Amino acid sequence: MKKIAVIGAGTMGNGIAHVFAQNGYQVNLIDISQTSLEKGLATIAKNLDRMITKEKISENDKKDTLLHIATFDSIDKGVASADLVIEAATENLDLKLKIFQELDEVCSDSAILATNTSSISITQIAAVTTRPEKVIGMHFMNPVPIMKLVEVIRGYSTSDETTTSIMELSTKLGKTPTEVNDYPGFVANRILMPMINEAIETLYNAVAGVHEIDTVMKLGMAHPMGPLQLADFIGLDVCLSILNVMYDGFKKPKYAPCPLLVNMVRAGKLGVKSGEGFYDYSESRKAETVAKQFS
Repeated sequence: MKKIAVIGAGTMGNGIAHVFAQNGYQVNLIDISQTSLEKGLATIAKNLDRMITKEKISENDKKDTLLHIATFDSIDKGVASADLVIEAATENLDLKLKIFQELDEVCSDSAILATNTSSISITQIAAVTTRPEKVIGMHFMNPVPIMKLVEVIRGYSTSDETTTSIMELSTKLGKTPTEVNDYPGFVANRILMPMINEAIETLYNAVAGVHEIDTVMKLGMAHPMGPLQLADFIGLDVCLSILNVMYDGFKKPKYAPCPLLVNMVRAGKLGVKSGEGFYDYSESRKAETVAKQFS
């Protein structure tokens, strides 16, 4: 695989494009918003500058990486010659199904169609295509240029050949691919989201405050950041969406989102990206100040 198309220039999409381009692949970054494309490229350039500062890459490496990325504002033009398409659009089932229906029509018959979904069924997405054996989950972790894991999810009909190709490709990117099967939340979020939800429940029931909960998990369990700070980083709307997918899929109370999480999302308090979540980010992206008392 030489030519890669990435759909969505947001946090995950531009990170995926960055990693492929830095490893010498020709990348078509696709988004219907020109503003999002410009912001995505600016983010990639900024992250490359950070790597230069840390002496991990050179100025020439940055230049080469950016030259490997082309931008498109329509799917049909951007994926025409792609060997692999990775969808990294908003975590919305209807949107993903629509994208994959279009991809199936405009991509070459040999192209593999991957989704970066963090929880939605690969089997369900594949079912709207005529090539379910070539549809697979390729779940990168945020921030993509730094995190080593790629959760490779096989749908019900995903072929061994497709899985092997994606596992080998992930390794060539310097990642550690880990194969899992297609059930709600896969492995990463099936374990992570109930922990985050329980931390929110602990706050909701006034057992402890935001800082205290995060301190216990950081210092007591050696987590690099506490679950509430991590939820802010992921996005509270994303956490809620994943929990809803798991609750709908398993029908078990332990996956039911905490009412506090639901209310915060309704109020637009989504974490870092909105400037406020469990912490206040109005002046800094660092979780330095607790936004408010929740007890």
